[in-house]
Amino acid sequence: MLAYKDVTKTYTPGQPPALLGATLRVAPGEMVALLGPSGAGKSTLIRCANGLVRPEAGAVTVAGQPVITLGSAELRAVRRKVAVIFQEFHLIDRFSVLKNVLTGRLGQVSFWRAALGLWSAADVAMARELLARVGLEGQERKLARELSGGQRQRVAIARAMMQAPEILLGDEPVASLDPVTGRSILRLIADLTVERRLTTVLSLHDVTLAREFCLRAVGVSGGRIVYDGPMADVTPDVMNAIYGSGGV
Repeated sequence: MLAYKDVTKTYTPGQPPALLGATLRVAPGEMVALLGPSGAGKSTLIRCANGLVRPEAGAVTVAGQPVITLGSAELRAVRRKVAVIFQEFHLIDRFSVLKNVLTGRLGQVSFWRAALGLWSAADVAMARELLARVGLEGQERKLARELSGGQRQRVAIARAMMQAPEILLGDEPVASLDPVTGRSILRLIADLTVERRLTTVLSLHDVTLAREFCLRAVGVSGGRIVYDGPMADVTPDVMNAIYGSGGV
């Protein structure tokens, strides 16, 4: 489970906070869409979950552990449970597809084993299985730079699953993809959420896609959570509360 309690984060003194008293709980097996305009606080909310951003007030817990107060060693252990998918994929272009997926195990192996490419047979088998699961069987030897955007995001998802995470976070994971490819990626994420009973939180700009794949929406505006409820109840009035009178 992922939980936020009265979380506040200010990046620049004297400026409005990125988050102000945000409270949110997400259960295993749940896939939640974060909705809101650019600068609303969605990315900050996501980055607080693995300690990349540390708020000055409130509490964030991952599987019952308080992220904000953890030491470095404990925080690394918690981060192994939290996988993140980004808009820009963050693959290593000169690496093969298989090697990119294997980097998802960096938190579980020693630095020197990883640096020398001494992956275990079990890790390699797991990477191949995940590539097959995301629809890239037979592409293991291709370089990442040779892939399309949709294929690159599938590699990123397989890499995330190599962590065997409990929580999956997506920071605009389909924003750079065309609608058809974006839909296929969200279908894959939705299926993996159910199969692996993940706690999944996705920042999404496309409200139509969010409606298709997420049962719950959390609307963020000005650092505050202004809506938390069923996606089916996201009415025009709710959209105005989230995005303002200009809509999406």
